[in-house]
Amino acid sequence: MNDASWGAPPRAGHWGSTDQVPAPGYRREAPPSAGPVHEAGAAAQTRPMPIVPGAGGHQDDGADREQGAAHIGGPLFRDEQEPDIRPQEPSSPQGPKAKKSAGRDLRAAIGVGVGLGAVILASLFIYKPVFLGVIVVAVVVGLWELTSRLAERKAIRAPLVPLAIGGAAMIVAGYVGGAEGAWVAMAFTALAVLVWRMTEPPDDYLKDVTAGIFAAFYVPFLATFVALMLAAGDGAWRVLTFLILTVVSDTGAYAVGWRFGRHKLAPRISPGKTREGLVGAVAFAMVAGALCMQFLIDDGVWWQGLLLGFAVAISATLGDLGESMIKRDLGIKDMGALLPGHGGIMDRLDSLLPTAPVVWLLMVAFVGSA
Repeated sequence: MNDASWGAPPRAGHWGSTDQVPAPGYRREAPPSAGPVHEAGAAAQTRPMPIVPGAGGHQDDGADREQGAAHIGGPLFRDEQEPDIRPQEPSSPQGPKAKKSAGRDLRAAIGVGVGLGAVILASLFIYKPVFLGVIVVAVVVGLWELTSRLAERKAIRAPLVPLAIGGAAMIVAGYVGGAEGAWVAMAFTALAVLVWRMTEPPDDYLKDVTAGIFAAFYVPFLATFVALMLAAGDGAWRVLTFLILTVVSDTGAYAVGWRFGRHKLAPRISPGKTREGLVGAVAFAMVAGALCMQFLIDDGVWWQGLLLGFAVAISATLGDLGESMIKRDLGIKDMGALLPGHGGIMDRLDSLLPTAPVVWLLMVAFVGSA
């Protein structure tokens, strides 16, 4: 999910910098010598590039001014807010306070989310095989985004064709043949990746096939557990519970972290996530889990929902951090741009994928697999 949904955005201005905002009406006089104009104690750029905490320390603004280094404007990652550097009247001796921001286009995000929800619910409760097709489409698009980013940023050529075909086969095999069918399809997909890559020069063969097998496990194999839940008699309600808990967990992290977030959870990976946001995710998910298990799942009991909600909040958080780690390594903000306000498909699947096997396993333990 969004990294921005976890905590309060940083104060306006450059992290770790002591630059002051010029007072309204202030005019700088250009020196007679040629070259860029600089103020004493103020950075040359007007839109500083944010620094990832723990990834290089404080930026030396003075050195940049001496070298004439250009800075790219705007935030690099979703969880870093772009500062408002417009002149403001100081409201206190400490200077103006930054307003909190959601960090994304909420109108677009809500509109896309409602549209996706309508498609998912309609296919889930009208005809299960249609929902199975929705899973396959999401998996194939996610694989395309992941392999494209690997090729662009790391020159890793994970073969998409065998991954897409094998991924679709995993989903169908899991729905029809259960966990055994999913494992068999996973094994053949890995074999297909090894063979397919042999048609190209041997340079970087090991790197490419390793990335391909990772992609096969990370996207389609984990998504297969959604198909396993769907195959049960009350499978539609199990999948709905899985989706509700994951969304509620993210919502709780967003609401609590945005309002009360002060202590960073994993600043090296995702500076926007806070410990307060994690507490909100756990609390919201546990309440939603108790309600869902009591009223939606056959033979479910409320206390089982408390455990289920806690596990979902933890796995969803780890999923967010895992994809944030991948994006940090690749140096990108989003995996794609297909969903306005959300990013790409993989930016929506980041918390769902690792949560699917957790929910499936606990459902089987609590109420069985039939």
